[in-house]
Amino acid sequence: PSVLDSFALLSGQLNTLNKVLKHEKTPLLRNQVIIPLVLSPDRDEEIMRQTEGRVPVFSHEVVPDHLRTKPDPEVEEQEKQLITDAARISPDGAQKQIQSLNKMCSSLLEKISKEERESESGGLRQNKQTFNPTDTNALVAAVAFGKGLSNRRPPGSGGSVQSGQPGAGAIIAGASGMQQVPLSSAPAQQQPMLAGVQMAQAGQPGKY
Repeated sequence: PSVLDSFALLSGQLNTLNKVLKHEKTPLLRNQVIIPLVLSPDRDEEIMRQTEGRVPVFSHEVVPDHLRTKPDPEVEEQEKQLITDAARISPDGAQKQIQSLNKMCSSLLEKISKEERESESGGLRQNKQTFNPTDTNALVAAVAFGKGLSNRRPPGSGGSVQSGQPGAGAIIAGASGMQQVPLSSAPAQQQPMLAGVQMAQAGQPGKY
């Protein structure tokens, strides 16, 4: 009940104040002049609290800016000049200027949107991959470490064949086939002898 009574009292006071301000005999507040009564160069905590920390002091330096109701004289002169220039332009001329300005703005917006689309498409092209990472990694592993390569050697690439004896691989293969002795079981020092025996037998046909 006490809160409701206080609220009713405040509401009645606000209604009375609104009636006084709206009365025809009340002068307009815009015609009133605010005069600072106290100016101090010292820091004022109350002003800091009311202005949320924007105005620390209320001195003769900040009063003209905060209590000004009209723009600067230079700005006021420029505004009057612009109003005079605008009054000299005919309605048709003003309409033409408006159309030309709208056309320039629309063309500028089109250029900006086009550049944005091009930049987005260029970014997509740059981000698009032109290779397969899996294949690249497989090739690097094969070249560097031999991963995935077959251990089988192609036929005719035996390690015991010397480059100075063409056809020796075929002769050795024939000798091993006739004698049923694999070359891998023979010692390394007996391979020239087998080659010599086969060459001698090749000169005597019909003898084994």
